[in-house]
Amino acid sequence: MIHEPPILTIRENFPRPTAAQVAAFEGIPTGYVCDAMEGQGAMESLIRPLFAATGDRSLYTTVGVALVAENGPAEILATMGALHILQKGDIVVAAMNGGKNCSASGDRFCGMLKNKGAAGFVTDGEMRDYEGILETRLPVFCTGLSPNSPYSNGPARVGFGAVVGGRQVQSGDIIVADINGVVVVPFSRIDEVIATIGEISAAEDALDEKVRNGFCEMPAIAAMIADGRAKIVD
Repeated sequence: MIHEPPILTIRENFPRPTAAQVAAFEGIPTGYVCDAMEGQGAMESLIRPLFAATGDRSLYTTVGVALVAENGPAEILATMGALHILQKGDIVVAAMNGGKNCSASGDRFCGMLKNKGAAGFVTDGEMRDYEGILETRLPVFCTGLSPNSPYSNGPARVGFGAVVGGRQVQSGDIIVADINGVVVVPFSRIDEVIATIGEISAAEDALDEKVRNGFCEMPAIAAMIADGRAKIVD
């Protein structure tokens, strides 16, 4: 027989990146961050920016420290616990563990997150109260909208990790999100990714300039044809 788990378990002192490490990702496109991690790192495309249609970049572009709230289906207790320990600049990542057709949060809670300094809210569930959340100006990334309400019975865990959008996320990872999606930078790879992003940004800037000046060739394909790895047929 197992013992009944606590209704809510909170881990407050997980490893956190420095402010300088977080700042290094400001203004960096999510595509560049993925390229720095072998082309991977993004959550599933079902998780989208809630306010993309507004055209207001500040509502769907954010960087911060992941604070993972592992809820059960149709639950919000872990998300409530995350608010309790949230630090300014954190992004609450709410796992709903397969729960569908139920909101993961609403406007009042998002307002409280914004008041406490949250940099965003990411969930693999739906949201409710679109207009009210928009008023808070909190960047939100979710799978859609549902007016159904969640429960807060537990069990739930905060400050640990969870799989969200097909991606393992640990509290203390860095979240980089924009209109293209949500990317997770593992805590153990932060410095490596920062170093690589510099190289990628330089290469992308150089190619952008060439394209603006009319470049329209694909040298790799020409090389494959020349050495026989590819051929042109009628």
